[in-house]
Amino acid sequence: MKKIIVLLFLISLTFLFFNKEEEIIIPKNAIRFRVIANSNSSIDQLEKWQIKEEVEKKIYDLINGAINTQEVRSIIEDNMDVIEQIVDDYGVDYQINYGDNYFPAKSYKGIVYPAGNYESLVITLGSGVGNNFWCVLFPPLCLLEESKDDISDVEYQLYVKKLLEGF
Repeated sequence: MKKIIVLLFLISLTFLFFNKEEEIIIPKNAIRFRVIANSNSSIDQLEKWQIKEEVEKKIYDLINGAINTQEVRSIIEDNMDVIEQIVDDYGVDYQINYGDNYFPAKSYKGIVYPAGNYESLVITLGSGVGNNFWCVLFPPLCLLEESKDDISDVEYQLYVKKLLEGF
């Protein structure tokens, strides 16, 4: 009977320690990107995604080859007018803030992103009460979402860990 209890205890410990998802925290010097929709209507959500896609593509074109946070920060600050023009073309009310902005906690594919104020580019559309999109511009984690490959959660976590360790 004692052997069974010890065996069950060891199996439980093994399950707890080896099945736990690895937590990866975004580096403190990361730059985030967030677009908050006016509302959750299908039109406002579509508009959020269109603006997100266009701004994200432009930013990646601009920061391609940047090697550190300071360089990316300068590029974004120097090109705020370009970002504003993209949103202006949609003819909606908006606010853009680049600096310390609040982000709620988020867990995605086993990676925990704690709530807090982070350096970020935040675009708030209209009243900003709709669902939002957010990702990390630098290091460049936004592009992982766009991948057409069928990446498993384990591969995703290992890739993100490797990418973050490089920064």
